[in-house]
Amino acid sequence: MNKVRFKGIVLVIFGSTLWGVSATVAQFLFKQNNFTAEWLVVIRLLLSGILLLGYGLVKKDPGVKNIWKNKKDVITLLSFGILGMIGSQYTYFAAIKHGNAATATILQYLSPVIITCYVAICSKKLPKKSQLVAIILAIVGTFFIITKGDINSLSVSKEALFWGLCSAVGVALYTLQPANLLKKYSVITIIGGGMLIGGIAFCFINPPWKFSGTWSVATVSAVGFVVIFGTLFAYYGYLESLNYIQPIETSILGAFEPLSAAFLSVVWLKNPFGIGDFIGTACIIITTVILAYSKKDNAKEIVEND
Repeated sequence: MNKVRFKGIVLVIFGSTLWGVSATVAQFLFKQNNFTAEWLVVIRLLLSGILLLGYGLVKKDPGVKNIWKNKKDVITLLSFGILGMIGSQYTYFAAIKHGNAATATILQYLSPVIITCYVAICSKKLPKKSQLVAIILAIVGTFFIITKGDINSLSVSKEALFWGLCSAVGVALYTLQPANLLKKYSVITIIGGGMLIGGIAFCFINPPWKFSGTWSVATVSAVGFVVIFGTLFAYYGYLESLNYIQPIETSILGAFEPLSAAFLSVVWLKNPFGIGDFIGTACIIITTVILAYSKKDNAKEIVEND
């Protein structure tokens, strides 16, 4: 393995793992310190948006200023910030709040299935056989995650299941929505702008000063980790890896996110993780691997039907 490829692999594993760890840290804030998902979302979006756009200005990224000169692009960015960013961020944290980090992260990983179904509807074409296999695996995996293999009972609350599935839809929307903007502007411009817009919009739902929870050295460190490591460094590692390895490899190695979330939630927060969870997680990760190989076809269909 050459150094360039090795660097790309390390970066994507680094970024994905930080996302997973961040989910577990958020669970620690919600479950043990009574923080609200709403407050953490607004703080994460506002601070991360400001820091990302500030980094873009320091790097003299022209898109940070130029995007505001195009009315159509501004409208698209506003839509992305309000629907895509808030839709993916809040539903994810709500799923953690009502369930746990492992379950929320794994359910969020169903987003490639939703994107595949969306592409099939838009293109008026049935999914390929491999994609159908992936969809079936996703359904089987979800069944094991929410029932532990017992059809007569739910192992997660209805609220956790609802928000987890909403999170998958939110990530699919977040992935599809800025496709045209990413052809013209940098990722920093789009993600930073979307986060800042989403954060400002969410202030009308939960202003930053509307807070409940217990402050301590541990919780201050946890909030800092979610914002700095779980957002800035995670996005940087994941997106920077695309400069060194293929997108399909980045998608597959992104499986370190649910794996790290599951591992840490079991080891640190003592969440139970049985054979049903293991089977469900494996099915959904295999689903992602299969659909990663269809990613180019999906992107082509999305562009053609845009």
